[in-house]
Amino acid sequence: MLTLHADSRGQCLAVRGEWIAAVGTLEELLAAHPQARVRQWPGILTPGLVNLHGPELLEQAYHPDPREADTLGTEPLTGDALAALPMDEARWGASARRGVQRMLANGTVAVAGELRNRVVVAAVRRSGIGVVGRLGVPGGVPALDPFASGVPVEFPPERESGSAARFAVFDVRDEDELAERGGGSCVATVVAGRIVYRRR
Repeated sequence: MLTLHADSRGQCLAVRGEWIAAVGTLEELLAAHPQARVRQWPGILTPGLVNLHGPELLEQAYHPDPREADTLGTEPLTGDALAALPMDEARWGASARRGVQRMLANGTVAVAGELRNRVVVAAVRRSGIGVVGRLGVPGGVPALDPFASGVPVEFPPERESGSAARFAVFDVRDEDELAERGGGSCVATVVAGRIVYRRR
C-alpha cells in the first residue's frame, strides 16, 4: 500500500512499507499514484530530529511511569535521585521504552551515542528509532526536546527515493518557527513507515 504524506506547503513523501518510494509535490505524486492513500498534515514535513544525548537520556536517566508521578514526578531522574532508585533490568527496559516514546513525541527519529545496556539496546531496536555515532560527549543539557539542549539541533539527511521512511511533521509555518517552538510542535513521527507518534 502506497501512502502519500503531504504537508501544508504541498511537499509530499510517498511511502511504501519501510521506504520512501518518491519525493515531490502532492499534485505530482497523486497524479502518478491516483490510488494511493493520502495523509495531509498541518505544518511542515522534516527528516525528523537527532537527539545527541542518547546514552545520557536512556542509560543515565530514569523516566518515571505515570503511576509514579505523585512520588517521583514526571521529569527524567538523574544523579542522586537516580542512585536512590532500586534499578533492575525490567525497570531499565520500561524506562527506556518511555524515554523513546517521549523522544518520538518531540520529532526525534534517531539518537546519537553508543548504547551499552542490553535491555536499553533492545528497547531502542524494537522501537525502530535510529542510532548514529558521535564524537565524544556533546555539550549542552540532555533534553527530550533537542531544541531545549542548548546546542545546535541536528537533522538526518533529507529524505529521497530509497531512503528509510523515517521523518517527522511539525505544526509550524517554516523552519524558523520550528526553532522557536521546538519539538513540542510535533504532530506526527514516522519510523520504518509506521506512525509511531501522533498528537491527539
